[in-house]
Amino acid sequence: MSTHHLVMVRHGESTWNQENRFCGWFNGQLSEKGAEEARRGAQAVKDAKMEFDICYTSVLKRAIRTLWTILEGTDQMWLPVVRTWRLNKRHYGGLTGLNKAETAAKHGEEQVKIWRRSFDLPPPPMDEKHPYYSIISKERWYAGLKPGELPTCESLKDTIARALSFWNEEIAPPDQGRQEGAHRCTREQPAGHRQAPGRDVGAGDHGDEPAHGDPHCVRAGPRPEAHQAHAVPGRRGDH
Repeated sequence: MSTHHLVMVRHGESTWNQENRFCGWFNGQLSEKGAEEARRGAQAVKDAKMEFDICYTSVLKRAIRTLWTILEGTDQMWLPVVRTWRLNKRHYGGLTGLNKAETAAKHGEEQVKIWRRSFDLPPPPMDEKHPYYSIISKERWYAGLKPGELPTCESLKDTIARALSFWNEEIAPPDQGRQEGAHRCTREQPAGHRQAPGRDVGAGDHGDEPAHGDPHCVRAGPRPEAHQAHAVPGRRGDH
C-alpha cells in the first residue's frame, strides 16, 4: 500500500480571533493579518513544490478564503474542492460571540478552561434566544442536515467524532498516487480520538496549537505507526 500525503492548514486569523471572541460556527471573515497569514502559507506550499489532487475544507468562509489564497498562490485553482460542515470548527454553543477574557472574569478561568480544553465536557448549549442562534442554524448550507445533526454545542470528543467519520469515509481510503490538501478543522489530528475520557487536552497533550496559516504535512502509511507529521518549511511571521 502506498504512502499518501495530507497537508493541513489552520485558517488565517479571523476578525473574531483578533477580538478574542469565541467563534466556533459563526461565519467570521479573515482579518487583514489572517489574509497575510494565508498568503504566507501559500508561499510555504509553493516553496515546497507541493502539488495536490483534491482539497477539503469546511463551509466556513475563513477556511474557504484561506484555501482560495493557497490555491491561487500556488497556481492550483483548478483543483476540485469538497466543502463539508463535518470539517467545521468546534461549535462553542452558548459561548459563541463572547469575549474570552470577559467570560473568564465572569465564570472563573478554571471553568472556561474546562469548557475549552476538557475532552468530553461541552460548553453550555446555544438556545433559540441566543443572539447568533438564527444566524447560524438557519444558514442555507445546513438545510440538508438530518434531525439531530445540527449541534447546539460540542465537546472536543463530539468534534472529533463527526470529523473522523468524514476522514474515514472520504479522505483516508487508499487511492493510488493520491495527495490531498485540507484546512485544519480542530486541534486534534485524526488520531486524537484515542484520547481518554475526562482528560484535559491542553498543550501538554498535543503540543502548541498550530499557528494560523502554517501548513503541516502528514505522511500516512499503511499502518498507524507509519503516520508522521511535520511543518512545511516556509516564510513565517510573528504569530
